Amino acid sequence: MYTDLASEEIERQPLHQFTEQAYLDYAMYVILDRALPHIGDGLKPVQRRIIYAMSELGLKAGNKYKKSARTVGDVLGKFHPHGDMACYEAMVLMAQTFSYRYPLVDGQGNWGSLDDPKSFAAMRYTESRLAAYANLLLSELGQGTVDWQPNFDGTLEEPVRLPARLPNILLNGTTGIAVGMATDIPPHNIGEVAAACIHLLKHPNASIPDLCAHLPGPDYPTSAEMITPAADLLKIYQTGNGSIRMRAHYTTENGDIVITALPHQTSGAKIITQIAAQMTAKKLPMVDDLRDESDHENPVRLVIEPRSNRVDVDNVMAHLFATTDLERSYRVNMNMIGLDGRPQVKNLKTLLSEWLDYRLQTVRCRLQYRLDKVTKRLHILEGLLIAYLNIDEIIAIIRDEDKPKPVLMKTFDLSEVQTDAILELKLRQLAKLEEIKIRGEQKELSKEHDTLDEILKSEKKLNNLIIKEIKADAKQYSDPRRSPLVEREQAQAFDDSSLISSDPITVILSAKGWVRAAKGHEMDPTTLNYKAGDELATICRCRSNEQVVFLDASGRSYSIPGHTLPSARGQGEPLAGHFTPADGVGFVHVLSGEPDQNYLFASDAGYGFIVKLEDLYAKNKAGKAILTLPKGSKIVPPLPMIAPDKKHYAVVTSAGYLSIVPVSQLPSLPKGKGVKLLNIPAKSKIEKEKVVALTLLNPITDILTLHVGKRHLTLKERDIEAYTGERSRRGQKLPRGFQKVDWVEVIYQEAVEDIFTASS
Repeated sequence: MYTDLASEEIERQPLHQFTEQAYLDYAMYVILDRALPHIGDGLKPVQRRIIYAMSELGLKAGNKYKKSARTVGDVLGKFHPHGDMACYEAMVLMAQTFSYRYPLVDGQGNWGSLDDPKSFAAMRYTESRLAAYANLLLSELGQGTVDWQPNFDGTLEEPVRLPARLPNILLNGTTGIAVGMATDIPPHNIGEVAAACIHLLKHPNASIPDLCAHLPGPDYPTSAEMITPAADLLKIYQTGNGSIRMRAHYTTENGDIVITALPHQTSGAKIITQIAAQMTAKKLPMVDDLRDESDHENPVRLVIEPRSNRVDVDNVMAHLFATTDLERSYRVNMNMIGLDGRPQVKNLKTLLSEWLDYRLQTVRCRLQYRLDKVTKRLHILEGLLIAYLNIDEIIAIIRDEDKPKPVLMKTFDLSEVQTDAILELKLRQLAKLEEIKIRGEQKELSKEHDTLDEILKSEKKLNNLIIKEIKADAKQYSDPRRSPLVEREQAQAFDDSSLISSDPITVILSAKGWVRAAKGHEMDPTTLNYKAGDELATICRCRSNEQVVFLDASGRSYSIPGHTLPSARGQGEPLAGHFTPADGVGFVHVLSGEPDQNYLFASDAGYGFIVKLEDLYAKNKAGKAILTLPKGSKIVPPLPMIAPDKKHYAVVTSAGYLSIVPVSQLPSLPKGKGVKLLNIPAKSKIEKEKVVALTLLNPITDILTLHVGKRHLTLKERDIEAYTGERSRRGQKLPRGFQKVDWVEVIYQEAVEDIFTASS
């Protein structure tokens, strides 16, 4: 029987439904009562309670400081039953001049530093009071401007929000993380925000670009540069979302780089550590020394000493901007609780319009509250004037009647309020009542009553009053913009090649794929020691700060920085340890040079194209497919197109055909098979006809020599012209006896350049 009764009293519901509702309740609590600010006063509940508790303690600007522990105790005991350290940290944040654009708390003692904002002293050591700026939130509190609610135990009342005279939501901004949403609102300058509010009041249909003419961007508590382009800032204000970038400000003094301002919430000590780490890793060879000269007079002074006066300071700083916290980005997410009590991401116009509605409502309540008080006082003054004119009779009634109140009300037609005011007067005050004083006060209050009534009945006059008050507050509390708006180019970090000295090296590749690099270009690779059964395959003369490209027999390219290659003092290292070519595929060629240098790539099947060296760079060990080889064909050694006058290529086939064609007829491709260098018929009389020689030349100034065994054939300008034609042509047959070309050379005056050697 007991079990049945108990089961009847238990509410049963599915577990998923219960957990969903419980989590939803928790999420709404975090969103509305902890993490997000209200658009009206721009404060979270804990911040609002701290400021209100301090005002109740008499800790207004100009008053004596009190221990922070006293404030925290009042906040926790009366309004905010949460952790004391969380409450104290919220209070500390509002006191830090480097965290808040307009601090709400004036602190005395150790309230943290720019390098370590969490280094503040315990609450028992610090003292605090409200800053003068807090008057903008509190000055109208007792004037019927806001709603009140019971505190957590119902023994006291606290304001639902504070009657802010300016949009603190924009002036100080805020950050917070709720459940499923967050907020990141940057701070702004009072003068600019006030100007935007006034413009919107005067022009309700103003667009966001119109408002941005008065409010160009955020204004952080630091003098670091805000480098976000104006178009991006406009987009942020149009959508309520985006990103802002700030960059440290620096100058030069006697050749040294002096950093005088850091991005918001950036630690100078951390930046020193970041730069020092790069110096240790030899990524800043142009920097000789680094020191922190910050002191009380110069809160930020980081000095970077270049190695010499030839160092490009701007390039060094561009690298540091890209690799350290000297440049930072800040997320913008203007998410807040609106007047409807719901969280929403708002654009600039919506935000200002809604805050102006809040301000309009606040001012209207303040004026109505004052009007009601003036009306009540005028009513009392009418009763006091009647009492003055009939003082003897009133005194007699009070003296003779047991209950004088109803008699007075009936005799002189007084209201209950007027009668209470007369009866509460002391006899000496009643005797001293003077008609002139009463009528003077009546006149002043009547004038104020009429003025208040006119303002409340006229939207235009109400707006003008708000504009006047905004201007006065802006004039009292505004200061110049701290974060200059500057458009800068995007910072680029140094690449590895720019950090490495440009020394001449010779890369040696052996037949079995072993590689090494020797200093200089004069060394003789044939004098080096090779492993048993190995020999020299090819060399490449380049510089240590260039990428070295290796080609395998299948047409794939691989790249590696030249300075990372092993020294030629040993026998080198196998390329297979750096790359992973296909099984049985060896490395055959080495290339290097400037990234934009062109090469003529070709296969002995007679196909080719022009490719930039940077297109051969590969990021992975498996390489990059560049030249597609027809079945059974091989790569012809690539030709560097260095000399601008070499505008033709000469190609010789195993069938004894020579064709000289303008290079301009070849396409520039990043990869592929290419096009025909000359026309090799599909059914050539010679089985598998292939290219045996390929070179670049200038038909006018060069002499082309074809070597066949010990004999050679020299072709000068007129002879070369006879072999010159279109790429699609077959070419001309070489004379009998010179159709099995072994190798060719191009001679300019007395200089001889060996371009290509091949066996017939």
